[in-house]
This record gives sequence, C-alpha cells and structure tokens, in this order.
Amino acid sequence: MYKIGDYIVKSMNGVCKVEDILHLNMSEVDKTKLYYLLIPIEDKRAKIYMPTDTTDVTVREAMNEDEAWDLIKRIPTIDEMWIDNSKLREQNYKEVVKNCNLDDVVGIVKSTYNRKKKREAEGKKNTAVDERYLKMTENMLYSELAFALKKDKDEIYDIISTSIGDN
Repeated sequence: MYKIGDYIVKSMNGVCKVEDILHLNMSEVDKTKLYYLLIPIEDKRAKIYMPTDTTDVTVREAMNEDEAWDLIKRIPTIDEMWIDNSKLREQNYKEVVKNCNLDDVVGIVKSTYNRKKKREAEGKKNTAVDERYLKMTENMLYSELAFALKKDKDEIYDIISTSIGDN
C-alpha cells in the first residue's frame, strides 16, 4: 500500500503523487472502499482516483536517482524491440505502454528512433504508428528520468544522447 506523499507511476498518466487516501462519496461507488487520490506531476489540475486494493500491474513506485542513473548506463545494452508484422508490433507496443516497464520502453524508443533515421535517409517519412509510439515512449522515459534526477526533459535528452554517443 502506498502512503500519502509517495510518487508512483501509473500507465498513461506518468509519475503521480499520492495526494490523499479517501472514501469516495459518489453514487454507484462502494462508499466503504478506499481510493488513492493521484495528482500527475505534469498536470497538477488532473485528479485520478484509484482503488487502494488494486492488483493493477500498471502501477509501480517511481524510480529514484540511483535507479535512473543505472537505467541510463544500461541504455546502450538494452535490445531494440522490433517486430516486422505491423499489427503485432503495435499490439506489443500497447502492452509495453500499459505495463510501463522502462527497459521495454527504452527498447521501443531505440527501435522506432533508429527506424525513423533509416527511413529519413531513404527519403521516406516515419509511419504514423512509429511516430506516435516514439513520442509516447520518449515522453514516458524522459518524464520519469527528469523526475528522478530533478532535471527537465531537455536535459535528459542531452544526457541520454551523450551516454549512447548520438550527438
């Protein structure tokens, strides 16, 4: 169980602060059930209510500074996540985003980024699916690293580019 003040990562919402633990007073909601009130760090006006007894695998503790530096150091060794079949690829990417496993997120960023560069060199545009997942997974990755390292996302991009030698 998370405590008030904890930071967690919720799929599609990014890093969120546990602002409160409360009972909801809404119709059609079990009034005896406890909920976390989550506030995403990138949209402080948003409120997310999540049952405290959830077994949702799409929620985990936000990484700390040591874990962030460890991930950055490991980026060059993390395999790209590429599937030739575009339907299976998109399905796989959706699962990764839902589960918010950062090693898999890095794999998608690497594969979609490299494919984009290859297509540009051939005079082609990036596919819509690749572009959408590149932006989505980069945002997931950079946002959480920025939070853990107390830096902004532009600095994170520079740190990662330097660490993988892509200036």
